[in-house]
Amino acid sequence: MTSALYQVLAEILGDLSKHMTSQARYQRLMDAWLTLMPCDACAMLQLEGHQLVPRSVNGFGSDMMGRQFAVDEHPRLAHILHSRQYVRFDLDCTLPDPYDGLIPTEDGHLHVHDCMGASLYIDEQPWGVITLDALTPGTFDQIDPPLLHTLIRITEAAIKTAALIERLEQEAEHQTEVARAIYEQKAKFSFIGQSPAFNRLMDEIETVAQSDLTVLITGETGVGKELVAHSIHQASGRADAPLVAVNCAALPEALVESELFGHVAGAFSGATKNRAGKFELADGGSLFLDEVGELPLVAQSKLLRAIQSGDLQRVGSDRELHVDVRIIAATNRNLSQEVAEGRFRADLYHRLSIYPIAVPGLRDRLSDIGPLSGFFLSRMQRKLGHINLALSQSSEQALVSYGWPGNVRELEHVLSRAALKAFAERGKQDRLAVIEPHHLGLNESSHSVSVGLTTAAKQDACAEFQAGDLKSAMDEFQANYIRKSLVAFQGNRSKTAAALGLDRSNFHRLLKRLDIS
Repeated sequence: MTSALYQVLAEILGDLSKHMTSQARYQRLMDAWLTLMPCDACAMLQLEGHQLVPRSVNGFGSDMMGRQFAVDEHPRLAHILHSRQYVRFDLDCTLPDPYDGLIPTEDGHLHVHDCMGASLYIDEQPWGVITLDALTPGTFDQIDPPLLHTLIRITEAAIKTAALIERLEQEAEHQTEVARAIYEQKAKFSFIGQSPAFNRLMDEIETVAQSDLTVLITGETGVGKELVAHSIHQASGRADAPLVAVNCAALPEALVESELFGHVAGAFSGATKNRAGKFELADGGSLFLDEVGELPLVAQSKLLRAIQSGDLQRVGSDRELHVDVRIIAATNRNLSQEVAEGRFRADLYHRLSIYPIAVPGLRDRLSDIGPLSGFFLSRMQRKLGHINLALSQSSEQALVSYGWPGNVRELEHVLSRAALKAFAERGKQDRLAVIEPHHLGLNESSHSVSVGLTTAAKQDACAEFQAGDLKSAMDEFQANYIRKSLVAFQGNRSKTAAALGLDRSNFHRLLKRLDIS
């Protein structure tokens, strides 16, 4: 038996140097018990609050891992947990057996059998219990007490060391994600402009940045709401901490809580280890909730609590965490209208809009088109092998004259396409590619949709006017606008969304809401 103990000890120590999940470590410890202790069923249960939760089992039915045992409802388990010595129950013990019906027998019941268990303590605090059951009475008569005590201590030491390793791994992962967030926020940041509207926006940013007030950034798609959030964070006292961004529109409804608040191992299918949420990653810094108007109502209530108090719980955990996070939210929706129509919580709206900032569209800052064009073309030059790119005067005039429904993002896309076309048409030896109006394509594709539909809209406006519900009228206009856009692009939804300056996900949601097939 001594040689078997040494072998088990060597395997447990070897496992500590390996990367494996908590579940795998528990199973390896279970294997050690089964090697040294004769039994028909063995279970390792961890104490979580007032419940004992199975972490590894052998000899039970398939449903055992999904069960929880309230300590105050199971006196045998309570007796084991509160004893610092191993406990062996008499064959005539009248205490109800918590495993009756869970260990496969011929009639489904546990009759007279051998039953024992031991508590597991980590740093003088109860971690859980390990139980052993044998269907044949007297099976445990020959167990060597020193061997049993040794195995208990080895198990406790392995659990503590494994927990320490896992915590260090999580901290390293957390620091890596924080470092990545800081790097991304600095790498992506570039806000350019000189127009009066832009300068007013920068004044607003400077005013609110020095406080910790929650900011709600509003504006059309493509105006640069994310850059406004970066500007606020970088001008604040939290600039050395991360700005963690969450695209609320891209979160599957089932995973919203996990993404925002994190989860513990086993909280749901696929949750194999503890994971910090975006709130924890942003602790000490700022959390940017982009497209916050897309959050489902169920998640909105939990988000409100976290914003108000800074308190949160990981999914599957009873432990409360506190974070210090500055909230910056953004949306292209009219949230006050969303509140009126029951799609957004009024209390969350008021909590988010403590300091609202409206970002102007590109058509309200036309003098910024020149500097922005220079910035985007400089980036394209590097991608094209440092070929010089220039705008002709007629192209500059075309850019200023265009309506820009997709704002700065649309300008970037138009210039990127134009640069590629001009690059392809230049002479082989030319180091300069001049972008002409026909490269921009503003009289075709997106421009034809914009201008054509604007003309149609004017014609509709000249028709006989009948007052009615404003929302219905707006929906009808949007539906007609989109249908004509789809016709212009032969039903291609991706091209239509790009021409209208909309993200594909937002565009598909809009089609669904307007009942456009």
